[in-house]
Amino acid sequence: MFSQITRSTRGRPLTSHETIINLIGATTTTTGLTVTAQLDTTPYPTGVKVSNRQMKNLPITRDPWHGE
Repeated sequence: MFSQITRSTRGRPLTSHETIINLIGATTTTTGLTVTAQLDTTPYPTGVKVSNRQMKNLPITRDPWHGE
């Protein structure tokens, strides 16, 4: 859907959250798929550090096709 959303917003100034939500929400595909969008105003902490140990313990597996 990202490519469809990009097409919907192309050439339009993204001047406010409302504008962005409306443009994303108006996105459809020729096969009938639609997008629902809403603004998440939940505060998220910044500056959170992840240790090397925590990173190593994440369940991330590499795909053989583009695993590097």
